[in-house]
Amino acid sequence: MTDLPTRRSRRLAEVSRAREEASQPATVAIDLRAPAPVPEIVTGRRRDRSTADRTRVMGILNVTPDSFSDGGLHHAYDAAVQHARDLVAAGADLVDVGGESTRPGAERVPVPVEQERVLPVVQQLVAEGIPVSVDTMNASTAERAVEFGAAIVNDVSGGLADPDMARVIASTGAGFVVMHWRGHSDRMFRNAEYRHAVEEVRREVELRVAELIVLGVRQEQVVIDPGLGFAKHGVQNWEILAGYERFASIGLPVLVAASRKRFLDGVGSPAGAPPAERDLATAAISLLAAERGAWGVRVHDPAPTRAVLDVWDAWRAARS
Repeated sequence: MTDLPTRRSRRLAEVSRAREEASQPATVAIDLRAPAPVPEIVTGRRRDRSTADRTRVMGILNVTPDSFSDGGLHHAYDAAVQHARDLVAAGADLVDVGGESTRPGAERVPVPVEQERVLPVVQQLVAEGIPVSVDTMNASTAERAVEFGAAIVNDVSGGLADPDMARVIASTGAGFVVMHWRGHSDRMFRNAEYRHAVEEVRREVELRVAELIVLGVRQEQVVIDPGLGFAKHGVQNWEILAGYERFASIGLPVLVAASRKRFLDGVGSPAGAPPAERDLATAAISLLAAERGAWGVRVHDPAPTRAVLDVWDAWRAARS
């Protein structure tokens, strides 16, 4: 097996080559200005100290025609904005706006199409005071969304799909969700081979974070996501969840994004039922993740997750 320093060197060389191919400078420009502050929704520094350790509920807003669970339902601008309001009313702490489906087999969306879908929605939600993350693999989309006020960039590729993403994150100070990734949705399951899923995924996430830090991203900007459902078959996802503490031991905040995913089919609901019937199983995973100290959980329907987390908060308060 190739040792970690060698793999890290090879990956950094790949990043450098990709930047050169894209006519980007191979080195990271040093910005002598004071770094932009990391948003409080990422760091947990809040005025109400009693909620500083509360697991955040990230509501999913797919502004797409083809997402696996709710594609097309909120594709139009007015429907998207209203659904975001509904997510917050149901208990979401922030809304994750995405304009490109990453369901298994999905093809890439042109960047202008993605931006046309998400940027007006991001701008409106920020204007209404709703904390926003943008779900994108494209650096230009991320940069513009942060300019409009998005606090977090949620990149399922962890910055690997676009070599300019690290520069955008480093220069803007935005929070950055770094997900475990082994290729785009149309081919990711070809790479779903592991001898020890938890340890291999953990090692690859840790390596990716190290690369980002070399490229100028600050550690306090980073949230990690083990990538449930991405290049992982059913039982592998359960292994990742059962090994949560191994990811927490990296020392960075952890996002758990299990909502309605295929590996939940038949768990807490009939096999073959529509994805929306997996919300109770999703809420159960949210509770287990919160008990283990997760920074956040990403869900389609915040209501059941918020209910179980509120019960857990009340239980904890009574014990303190």
